Amino acid sequence: MLMLPSTQWIFVSQDTSESLTHPMTTNNHTAVVEFVLQSLSENPQLQIVFSAVFLLLFLMAFAGNSLILMAICLNPALHTPMYFFLSNLAILDLICTFTVLPKLLENLVGKSSTITYEGCMTQLFFLSWILVNELLLLTVMAYDRYVAISQPLHYQTLLSRALCALLAGIVWAVGGVNASMHTGLMTQLNYCGQNLIPHFVCELPTLLLLACGSTQLNNIIILIEDIFFGLVNFLFTVASYAFIISCILCIRSAEGKRRAFFTCSSHLLVVCMYYSTVIYTYLLPGFGSSVENGKVVSILYTAVSPTLNPLIYTLRNKDVKEALRKVFSTFFK
Repeated sequence: MLMLPSTQWIFVSQDTSESLTHPMTTNNHTAVVEFVLQSLSENPQLQIVFSAVFLLLFLMAFAGNSLILMAICLNPALHTPMYFFLSNLAILDLICTFTVLPKLLENLVGKSSTITYEGCMTQLFFLSWILVNELLLLTVMAYDRYVAISQPLHYQTLLSRALCALLAGIVWAVGGVNASMHTGLMTQLNYCGQNLIPHFVCELPTLLLLACGSTQLNNIIILIEDIFFGLVNFLFTVASYAFIISCILCIRSAEGKRRAFFTCSSHLLVVCMYYSTVIYTYLLPGFGSSVENGKVVSILYTAVSPTLNPLIYTLRNKDVKEALRKVFSTFFK
């Protein structure tokens, strides 16, 4: 789900020397072989603070999601559809963490603010893959919560291991095809000398603004995917929660209602957090949101969200906390 903003950035003219460009030109444009990523701050003191903060986020995201995976894999009681999809979410968060934060930390400590053309396209591929995968996965998890609340006695039967594996496989395959298509289309474009990316990460909207020539095909594909991956998934998620609320209201006891709502509250919180950041990043720029605000929101879904997701599911879930205790006790022994 990647909407091209209609606003235009103002770029600083870059020296297109041989170290940054191919010696040959195409259509009178010098082909860029390196991009310059913009730092979060030019203030050395703030860079030190940001470095410490993002290093902490990186370590927390890595540790939290790794522990979630270990707890689910090592505890047979968590071998249920809900935790199977949660393990897929943890894998996505780990990929997102390693895609964005190492390069951001390298930029902050001043070692290198450049990224090669191949590295930028690789980062674009994984970010596109992660975004679509997470949207699809959250929709599948919403359906999982609906089945768990509306058909608790038949939950394991309706969502069998084979069906869960099939749904997860579809999510990963569709995300991979989408990312490959976007990356393939981007490699067909020329980048004519303007190599300063006004962002700390290679994202589709900012890269398209650097491209020379027509990007009409890219924009058409983006619009189609906005409708399918964004709107359709959002409507399916809303529909699932509408049915969930309807089922909860039919429960007579207050305790039963509380327990039913508790089973989906963590997922609902993650959905609200993720959709709000993605919508702000990829839809609102077309209505004039600022570049700096876009950076802040990108930090939320690429660094903060992977860190908070394990905490949200752990702190509100007794089964996961008990499984983590067993993992820690095993290690200590």
